[in-house]
Formats: sequence, C-alpha cells, structure tokens
Amino acid sequence: MSSSIEDIKGKREEVQNMKRVQEIYRHPDFQECLEKNQKAETTRVFCKHNMVHFQDVARLAYIFSLERGYSIKKEEIYVTALFHDIGKWQQYSDGIPHEKASAGIADKILREAGFEEDERTRILTAILNHRKKGKEEGTDSGYMTDSLIGDETGEQLAEILYDADKISRA
Repeated sequence: MSSSIEDIKGKREEVQNMKRVQEIYRHPDFQECLEKNQKAETTRVFCKHNMVHFQDVARLAYIFSLERGYSIKKEEIYVTALFHDIGKWQQYSDGIPHEKASAGIADKILREAGFEEDERTRILTAILNHRKKGKEEGTDSGYMTDSLIGDETGEQLAEILYDADKISRA
C-alpha cells in the first residue's frame, strides 16, 4: 500500500516538475528564437529546428533513458531537447556553432525558470556535446570534451540526446 502512495506522490512531483518545461516553452526569449529558427530555415526541406523536432528528440531521448536504465529526470530530458538546437539561427546569421549559441540562450532562461546549478550544468553539458559521439582520443568520453561537469548523469544525458537527435531526422 505504501508503495502505491509513494508512486502517486512521485507522479505528482513529476507533473509539478514538468511545469518548468511549459514555463520555458512560454518564455518570450524561447519563442523569439523559435521564430528566428523558422525564418532562417524557410527554404530548408528536411529536419527544421522547430517544436516538432524538439518534441521528437525529447520523446526518443526519454525512451532511450528508460531502455538503458538511466536515472535521468524526465524534466531534464525534455528541457535539454527543447534547447539543444534553439540557437541554430545564430549559426546561420553569425557563424556561431549552434550548440554554443543554444547553451548561451538556455543558460539565461534556465536561471530565470529556477533551475539549480547542478541541473543547469547537466543540461548545458548535454547541449554543448550533442553533436559528438563516443570516446575521443585523450578524453574519457567524447560526450564530455566541452563539459562543465563530468558527472555520469550529464554524460548519459549527452549520449541519449546525441542518439535521439540523429535518429529523429527525416
């Protein structure tokens, strides 16, 4: 019986935590970046960097996390997926690598949404490393070469984000 009560409490907490995902989606800076991505990609045929792509990546990353037995919070997975390509327009307009532009945009909004430093660090690390795969020479892991912190959860988040991003493309 207590297990069922704890399960219900856990689900309530998860729903409450996902409210920060909605807060990010509604944030004026996030919406502005979505519009800028859309304008920058009007002639792009495949894999536009919009909410469809972000949601596909989030769902796939969440499935990968469950299948691999990772203990990554659903909220962190979804938030990371929302932000991973949000700065793509800056790559087109200013030549800034989009993972760096996206991390910069994400950091500001994450702070405003009340994410703690350890959460921000994991999310930003995954965003910065979402274009890398596997081990690289001279590093412990290719996912963490631009890391802000080398914790296992951050590395796993980068791994599932990379895999979800690649497999989600049309």
